[in-house]
Amino acid sequence: MDDRNHKVKNNIFLTRGCKSTPQGNGRDEQVFKHGCCKLDSSEWLNDVATPQSQSSFNLVEVRFKNSRKDFFRTSDAYNFNVGDIVAVEAAPGHDIGIVTLTGETARLQMKKKDVDPSSETIKKIYRRARASDIEKWVSAVEREDSTMQKTKAIANDLNLEMKFNDIEYQGDNTKAIFYYTAEERVDFRELIKKLAEQFKIRIEMKQIGVRQEASRIGGIGSCGRELCCATWLVNFKSVTTNAARVQQLSLNPQKLAGQCSKLKCCLKFECDNYLDAMNSFPDPRIVLKMKKGEAIHHKTDIFNKIMWYSYVDDKSNIHALPVDQVREIIEENNKGKSPDKLEDFTNVKERKVDFENSLNHEDLKRFDEKK
Repeated sequence: MDDRNHKVKNNIFLTRGCKSTPQGNGRDEQVFKHGCCKLDSSEWLNDVATPQSQSSFNLVEVRFKNSRKDFFRTSDAYNFNVGDIVAVEAAPGHDIGIVTLTGETARLQMKKKDVDPSSETIKKIYRRARASDIEKWVSAVEREDSTMQKTKAIANDLNLEMKFNDIEYQGDNTKAIFYYTAEERVDFRELIKKLAEQFKIRIEMKQIGVRQEASRIGGIGSCGRELCCATWLVNFKSVTTNAARVQQLSLNPQKLAGQCSKLKCCLKFECDNYLDAMNSFPDPRIVLKMKKGEAIHHKTDIFNKIMWYSYVDDKSNIHALPVDQVREIIEENNKGKSPDKLEDFTNVKERKVDFENSLNHEDLKRFDEKK
């Protein structure tokens, strides 16, 4: 077990979807493996044959490091398969990547990402990578960790308020992309000069957000599973506290925030279902008029279709009323009638305890942790 973990830890090509380091011996080592990398693509149409009357799609999807992918045009001289290590056009020089989607699956992926297959901006694949290409690619990837450490030291010497979280070398070892996060605009012109002088390569600086940073680094969420942004989520939608309010969640920033310190993306997953379900609920702002007194709304159990009310002058006891019963009371009120009391319609009565007065500070803290 320890030996296996040691091999995984030392596999610097894991972020590129490789189960082992490619060997520059000219043989097809089949180092690519589905599930080895973040945001893996599944070629779910590989068992479906293309009709004879339809020509094969001449674009493929190629992945690089972590979540960086792009589409490239192939020539008739090559027939590429998933897992092939290929040399592709770059600006400048060439890059090395791994084919992840071909045929109709690649065409549907381009449609999903709104990429025009006839666009002239799509670059082309040169060939399958030669032994010399792979050897240069391996040497370039091996430089990334040491480059990261030196880059951080240089940025600290220049007192730049920026955080470097990833470096990706181009396959021909002539260019590198430096991914960083920063709260404010950073003047890194002097930094680029020093980096180019230190590493003898072309420098490209790319600023990313904290959500993209978490997706590149990865981690385990509070649910016990890998972060969604590091495994399958590619589009980051705006998340607000309104999503938590709709789902009746406690507005506790520590519990609602993810590892990126932003609101968790999963707050949006079920929000639409809650909004659709709430369309059938009466307005909670409506005050129920009973002969015993007026009742106000406290909370809603959306999927069990229960609304909780209490009397205005007795907020310590709250009553669970089915939604149909609440509508019936509102209809009676609209007719000028008032039912006798909430107890005639309720399913469950809950006593609301004033914890702030009955418990000390340490008890409240433990109670909050248990919640």
